[in-house]
Amino acid sequence: MGQSDDSATRKSPADKRKERLAAELRANLQRRKGQTRARRKGAMDEAAGLPASHGDKRP
Repeated sequence: MGQSDDSATRKSPADKRKERLAAELRANLQRRKGQTRARRKGAMDEAAGLPASHGDKRP
């Protein structure tokens, strides 16, 4: 019985990779949601280096 309990807690490299990728995906999603919220509030408009934020330079 100790062997089945041991194998249930041990994870294969594929399982570890899936968990890591899922965590990275969640972090990316949260970061993108934060960027969207900041744009809605206008916080990104003052950021330097973003050509889309400069309204007076439209062609």
